[in-house]
Amino acid sequence: MSEITVTTLDNGLRLHRVALEGTRSVTILAAFDAGARTERPEENGMAHFLEHLVFKGGEKYATYRDVNEAAERIGAVLNAYTSHDLVAFHITARAARGLQAADLLTDFVARPRIDAAEMDRERGVVVQEIARANDQPAAQAEHLIDEAVFGDHPLGRPVLGTAEHIRDTFTRDAIVAFRERRWSTETGAAFAVGNLDGLGSDSELEDLFGRFAPQSPPLPYESAPPQRPRIMVRERDSNQSHLRMSYRPIFNVTSPSARAAMSIYATLLGGSMGSRLFDEIREQRGLAYSVNAFPHAYADVPILQLSAGLESGKCIDAYRRMREIVTELREDGPTEAEVARAQAYVAGARTIGFENTGSVARYAAQQTIVYRDEVDPDRSIELLDEVTYDDVRSIALGVSDQLSVAVVGPHTVAELEAA
Repeated sequence: MSEITVTTLDNGLRLHRVALEGTRSVTILAAFDAGARTERPEENGMAHFLEHLVFKGGEKYATYRDVNEAAERIGAVLNAYTSHDLVAFHITARAARGLQAADLLTDFVARPRIDAAEMDRERGVVVQEIARANDQPAAQAEHLIDEAVFGDHPLGRPVLGTAEHIRDTFTRDAIVAFRERRWSTETGAAFAVGNLDGLGSDSELEDLFGRFAPQSPPLPYESAPPQRPRIMVRERDSNQSHLRMSYRPIFNVTSPSARAAMSIYATLLGGSMGSRLFDEIREQRGLAYSVNAFPHAYADVPILQLSAGLESGKCIDAYRRMREIVTELREDGPTEAEVARAQAYVAGARTIGFENTGSVARYAAQQTIVYRDEVDPDRSIELLDEVTYDDVRSIALGVSDQLSVAVVGPHTVAELEAA
């Protein structure tokens, strides 16, 4: 069982301590409501670029080399991620080094130098990251489906941004202003997850997270736009196509129980090797080598995405049949056996995933920052176990036949419209 305490520090930051029995490591994580959906149009890519720049050093560990070598000296693994929803920085170390890990993380994250010379050097690195993504048809398809679903809304823009922004328009002053505007201690959170025995007294850890300067809550980000189904194609002369289909289910995205039911529905649809999509599209019909369904809940809107990687000549047949399977689930419902099997699979996968302190910390950040929910990992598994057949049936009924589509491959919009 997890033992959880939450403390609000003097700077307004909420510090979550999640003690997990039987673990040897601890993950320290700091996260902010400062993902790509909070960017202005001219700032697209800034949240991710700032994530890179923070690693270049703080006050105590003043350079990227100091940061990297300090992490290695304590046997720790540093990382970070930026999504549309949030930005997070985390370090995992053996429990005995927990306080040193927190000292390192809070130094460069709370007190980054954002050195102008390092910033110019890092521009080239991020431009290469963007170029690599643009060279990958699957990554292109992910960007294209976001645009098809959300248009020019921030949720429709790539998290990485554009090479032009990174290379030509972002200034140090603009980066610092974005950080000051979005990295609020009032809406951010900090986490210590795992074996907490090496973290010393409560005050020691709290003092380290006290390095974050108090910040007022930022202005609300732009709400998700109404659904406007679109079909978008990026024509590419290839024998392989990458298909993305995005639905907007109807359920209360703020409800943890509803999100749990959505996870089970998506799993029986296309989240496992026993799912309908995998069984029929891949195994029975041989239409795709890769096919799945994935649920994602932003703070204000849920998304159900279906994906397939397949031979171009089979793309339209697969697209047509995948739509039919969603319709069949809506009109006829899943079987009770499907729901029971998917429920066991999702709960088991989450239980296994939560053996990792980093996974628990990242889950906790999503729950706290995006949904303002409790972070108890045990409760999240209980919620899955409590889902009923009727709950999943309700999700299926809420997936209408309206959808947005994105394809990278030798196709046209007219071809998909006629399917």
